[in-house]
Amino acid sequence: MNLDKQQAQELIDFIHESPSTYHAVNNIRKELNEAGFQELDLREEWTLEKGGKYFTTKNGSALFAFVIGKGEIEEEGFQLICAHSDAPGFKIKPNPEIAVEGNYLKLNTEVYGGPILRTWMDRPLSIAGRVSVKSNDPLNPEHLYVKIDRPLMVIPNLAIHMNREVNEGGALNKQKDMLPLLAMITDEMEKDNCLVNLMAEELKIDAEAIIDFDINLFEVEKGCILGLNEEFISAPKLDDLAMSHAGLKALLASGESKKTRMLAIFDNEEVGSLTKQGAGSPVLRHLLQRIVFKLGKDMEAFHRAVYNSFMISADMAHAVHPNGTEKHDPTNRPYINKGPVIKIHANQKYTTDGDSGTVFETLCKNADIPYQKFVNRSDLVGGSTLGNVSTGQVDIRTVDIGNPMFAMHSVRETGGVKDNVYIRKVFTSFFGL
Repeated sequence: MNLDKQQAQELIDFIHESPSTYHAVNNIRKELNEAGFQELDLREEWTLEKGGKYFTTKNGSALFAFVIGKGEIEEEGFQLICAHSDAPGFKIKPNPEIAVEGNYLKLNTEVYGGPILRTWMDRPLSIAGRVSVKSNDPLNPEHLYVKIDRPLMVIPNLAIHMNREVNEGGALNKQKDMLPLLAMITDEMEKDNCLVNLMAEELKIDAEAIIDFDINLFEVEKGCILGLNEEFISAPKLDDLAMSHAGLKALLASGESKKTRMLAIFDNEEVGSLTKQGAGSPVLRHLLQRIVFKLGKDMEAFHRAVYNSFMISADMAHAVHPNGTEKHDPTNRPYINKGPVIKIHANQKYTTDGDSGTVFETLCKNADIPYQKFVNRSDLVGGSTLGNVSTGQVDIRTVDIGNPMFAMHSVRETGGVKDNVYIRKVFTSFFGL
C-alpha cells in the first residue's frame, strides 16, 4: 500500500472507531497518551515546563493538546489548528420507545445540526455515545462510553407505490418520517425500557444505574477508498473528523520549536458553537491564559502572545460538483485532489483576509503542495465555521481552510485521497516552523 492510500486508510479507520464526539476525543486521547503527552485535569493545579507535551478535555467531547515552545511565549506566540468533533445527525430523546400498533418498536429522535435527511434512510444504523451512571458524588456522575458494533435499526423509506412523487422532491417530516425502527415487539420484551436495557447489557452494568445518556445514531458500514484509480475517500463524518485527524497527526509529527503549538478540537460547531465546549465559549481563551500564567508570565505577556499567534481554522470545503457545476462561483472552483481550499467570504462568515490568506498560501508553497480558493456564488448563502466564532473570544489572526469534498452533511461524504496527504503535509509544516 502506497503512502497516499495508507494515510487514507488511517483516516477511515479513525472515523469508523469514532461514531460519536466522545469516541473521537477518546481515540485522540489514546494516541496522545501513546506519544507521551500528559493529561491535565481542568479542575486541578497545573505545572508546565518548556518542551512539555500536554492535553486536556472539556465535557469529554472537546480536546486541547499543546506542546510548550522553547522560546519566550510572549514573543513566539501560539500556533493553533482548530477543528470540530461533531457532525450532523440524530440524537435519541429521553423515553424514546414508541410502539406502533402493538407490532413495531421505533425510537424517538431529534435532528442535530443540518443533515441531508434522505441519505440516512434504508441504511443499517446503530447507536453510540455517553451514558451517565450513579456515583458517590452527586455533582460528578460517572460516564461510560457505549458503541454497539452491529446493525441495530433502520429508517425505512415509504415504497414508491405509496408515494409516487418521491422522486419529484418533497420535504421529509423530522418527527414523523425520520424515526428509526428498532425491533418487532414480542411478549418477552420490556418495551418501555428497551434502549436502557440494551445499553446496560452492552456495558455489563445494572440498568437502574443509568441516570441519563447522550446517544446518537451512526451508520454501521465502514468507509472505503473508491474510484477507478482509488482516488476518493467515502466515509461518514469527513466534516470534520478529516481535519481533526490531520491536525492530530501533524502535532504528533512535530519536533522542537520556539513556538507553542496547539490542536483545539471543539464540539457543537454544527449547532452554532455556543456551548461550554464550543468555539463560542471562553474555553480557548482561558486555556491560553492559563498556559501563559503557568509559565510565570503576566497579562501583558498574554496579550503579546495572542498578537504574535496564528490560527488555522480547519473545516471541510465544497468541491465543484460533477452534476451541479453551476452552483459554484465562476472563477473560484475547487476540485477534489487539487489541494486544500482557502475559504473566503466578503461578509466574514470566513475569517480569511488578504493577510491570513497569504500566510496559508505561503505555507502551501513552502510545503510544495497545491492550493485552491473557494468563494460562494454571490446569489447563494453559504455556511460558516468556527473561525469567526472563536475570534469573537480570542482575537488571533486566522485563516479558514479545508479539504474539498462532495455531499457535505450527508450520512456519507466524499473526499480525496491526495488531499488527505496534502493537508497533513501543510499542517506538519506549520507546526514545524
